[in-house]
Amino acid sequence: MQQIITHSRQETVDFARQYAKTLPAGALLAFTGGLGAGKTAFCQGLAEGLGCTDPVSSPTFAIVNYYRGARPMAHFDLYRIHTEGDLAAAGFYDYLDMGAVVACEWSENCAELLAQEQPIRIRIERLDENTRRITID
Repeated sequence: MQQIITHSRQETVDFARQYAKTLPAGALLAFTGGLGAGKTAFCQGLAEGLGCTDPVSSPTFAIVNYYRGARPMAHFDLYRIHTEGDLAAAGFYDYLDMGAVVACEWSENCAELLAQEQPIRIRIERLDENTRRITID
């Protein structure tokens, strides 16, 4: 388990940028953390660290955003996804099979399904307006 405290959005982005360099192709990241915790900021840093060229935004309405680059990333919002059929329809398994790094916000909604893929679990806790505790297992 790894734990880090960041003191600004930029520190969260910077940490994630460096962390991305340690990820193998096809890594699955399962994020938990409340609204405004910093999940999308972390994903922005991941995409930068992977060499993605597309701008990062929350996939809330699209369900999945795909970022092209040297090491592509699929960024899922699982808030409205609850079944394996929903996951498959959104292309989840296709992105894993093609070797993209797959980052899933609101992973608790599909925890049992994701567990079958042995995800890296990342919990982001909001300690105050700027401070976050990031726990990775």
